[in-house]
This record gives sequence, structure tokens and C-alpha cells, in this order.
Amino acid sequence: MARVAVVYGTTEGQTAAIAERVAGVLSDAGHDPVLLHAAHLPAAFSPDGYDGWVVGASVHYGRHQRYVARFVRDHVATLDRVPSAFFSVSLTAATGTPEADATARELLDGFLTETGWTPDLTAVFPGALKYSEYGLLTRFVMKRIARKHGGGTDASRDYEYTEWDAVERFAAEFAGLLTER
Repeated sequence: MARVAVVYGTTEGQTAAIAERVAGVLSDAGHDPVLLHAAHLPAAFSPDGYDGWVVGASVHYGRHQRYVARFVRDHVATLDRVPSAFFSVSLTAATGTPEADATARELLDGFLTETGWTPDLTAVFPGALKYSEYGLLTRFVMKRIARKHGGGTDASRDYEYTEWDAVERFAAEFAGLLTER
């Protein structure tokens, strides 16, 4: 059994939900996941004592949360010593076009370049349109973007695009890496 830190950054909660699902799969595989919000780490937090790391962040306005990037930069040596994985949550990935997929992958690669981290496994997951969480300006901007790309524009409801089977496969693959080492 491996003790795994599942660290995430979230804005409207979709990345937290994905991190929870990853932790659930890891737990079902016999590991001990510990969920940690990168902006709200416990006062006694130490990167030591984990046998693996999964980090997740979402893309907003073309970049991942800065506090997640700072967390990774601060702990990159630790992350690179044990099995590690990164997942990026991006509404861009929800369109499913080759261009959108390439853009989402470029954002993920840019995060890794910026932080200097080389995880063993990476993934991009489609996010969600959380109109109920947006302020007036963000709701207006997101509706325009959604309309342009064929997404949901009824602001009286939220739209979830996350492919949960893909999330579970990612987590199971990471669990396999933990078992191999």
C-alpha cells in the first residue's frame, strides 16, 4: 500500500471532484490517498512521507492556478523522486476537436515547462461550465465562448463535460505505477 498525496487547485469545484474520484480509485486499489487543496495546506504539511503524488489544476483564462504552479515548483525535487502524475482540467478539451485537444495539451505542457516537473503520467480532462458559480461578467464571457464552440449556453443550469471513465482509467494507470515501483 502506498501513501499518495492528491493535491489540487480548483475554482468552481470540478477539479476537486476529479481529485476526489482519483483518490477513490486509488483507495479501491489498496492505496492510502490524502486529498490536499494546494491553496489550503495544513499548517504541519510536509512533502515527506508520500510514496506518490497526483497533482491537478484547472485552466482559467489560458493558465493553470498560480498557487498550484508555485506548489509544484516548491516541491519539484520531491515530485520527481517518486511516481507522480499531473492532470489538467480544461473546458477547451470539451469540444473534442483536434485543434482544441492540441491547445489543451499545449497548456499542460506549458505548465510542466514553467514548473520544471517531469511527471510519469499526464492527462487532460474536459471540465464543466458552472454558470451557477460565475459572476455576471464571467457568465457573459463563458456564454460567448460556449456559443462559439457549441457548448451549453443556458445560464440557468451547469454543464458537466468531464469523462469520468477516462478519469478512472488515469487513476488506475497511476495505481499500477505505484505497484511497479
